[in-house]
Amino acid sequence: MMSNKFNTQSTLSTGNLALAIATNVTTNNDQASHGAEFFSGTVIHPQILARCFVVLADITATRYFQHVPENLRDPILSAQGDRLRAEVFSACNGVYARVDLLEDGFRGRIGFGTTNVDIGPELRAALIDIKPQDDFKLTIGTEGLTSTHRETISESVVSIGERIHERPVKMPDRWVRALGNTAEIHREMSHVMTLKGMAAKGFLTTLPSATSVVKEGWLTPTPTGAKLMARQVANAVFISGLHRLSALKRIMMHVNDIKFYMLRDKTPGPLLLEVGLPGARLTISLTEKSYVGYSGVGALLEALSSEKTNADAELIRQSLSFDAIIDEEELRKTWGISRARIENALALLAVSGKVGYDVAESAYFHRELPEDEKRILKDNPRLVGAKKLIAADAVETAADNKWIVHSKEASYLVTYNSTVPITDGTCTCTWYLENLNRKGPCKHLLAVKLKVQSQTTKSLYEVKQS
Repeated sequence: MMSNKFNTQSTLSTGNLALAIATNVTTNNDQASHGAEFFSGTVIHPQILARCFVVLADITATRYFQHVPENLRDPILSAQGDRLRAEVFSACNGVYARVDLLEDGFRGRIGFGTTNVDIGPELRAALIDIKPQDDFKLTIGTEGLTSTHRETISESVVSIGERIHERPVKMPDRWVRALGNTAEIHREMSHVMTLKGMAAKGFLTTLPSATSVVKEGWLTPTPTGAKLMARQVANAVFISGLHRLSALKRIMMHVNDIKFYMLRDKTPGPLLLEVGLPGARLTISLTEKSYVGYSGVGALLEALSSEKTNADAELIRQSLSFDAIIDEEELRKTWGISRARIENALALLAVSGKVGYDVAESAYFHRELPEDEKRILKDNPRLVGAKKLIAADAVETAADNKWIVHSKEASYLVTYNSTVPITDGTCTCTWYLENLNRKGPCKHLLAVKLKVQSQTTKSLYEVKQS
């Protein structure tokens, strides 16, 4: 949980739009001093950016499974030199959304850092009223994000009053956990289809409201948009919960195209949409089912259980400086380790929210969140359970690549080959039989992996000593 505080509430008054931000985290993970600026300049497409922020506000305030409105959360904002990124999750954690303000969408300077942006109900209402022709000057710093907003026709100024107060920024623990899982899942996605121009707008007009019943099936492109079909056909993508895209209607008139991505094996699962806009990009990602949250996926347990990966991640972390695109080849040259080890280390850094993955760039990007070493174990109880099994000496060899793991409730047969991913292993426990590693490995598989690692490390040490 972030303990940063806002100095002011986000307001729109006296010609200034102020999106208050919490004290930002710098490249050294220190709190930046007051007055430091993330961004100073002019937004070229003011209505588009304003409505993108409203889309984020709509999503983070909505529970799409058994719909119930929730209190607004504060988007995570990262300044990365050539772009700004703002990220949220829905109240149910089943929808991830990110707005990227790109270099051709502003005139000015962007710095480096990560913070939270305050978008309260009053500001949300004011953002909806911003028009395409309005002058929209933006300054983001630790004293607040200030933007001059003037209507060019009447020169009048919108005012919603001003209040000064402090309040803590609360980022749910599950958001940080979910950031890691989304990064790992997005890395495994590939492009399937694109809707352009009027076809993209036509698709958005057909979206049901956020309160609608869950609809699922295969979205299939048509000349006027896309329609939901029961069976998979060429260039179709699976979606569960079409209503989870309802917030996109707010930017319908500005959309250039929509690209759809799904897992490379093309089986029903998570879905990602990349919405192209003038000067910006909006990414929406949905879990496999409306009732499943990203915080519970467990996509990174294998990386967490590797001692070598932990060491590599610490090396790479020293090279990161709020990069908009992390150059994996440059990291490989710098540290002299393999591409596979680089990928595993970056996946592990995602666990603590230090990197995200941009499907449009096919690359990781760096964000920095306050450290909480205890949270990683707290967020991954299966890893904690595996370490307890190792401490209790509950893992014994049965045969080649087969192990017996003794838990309090029963003993289980585990099949694990250290030369292949842990998700290729099997177990006879209830967790495995129900999930088949779709949500990451069970604690018994993790315990076997930890056991094999410790034996390998011991053997290498004995060889060196001899």
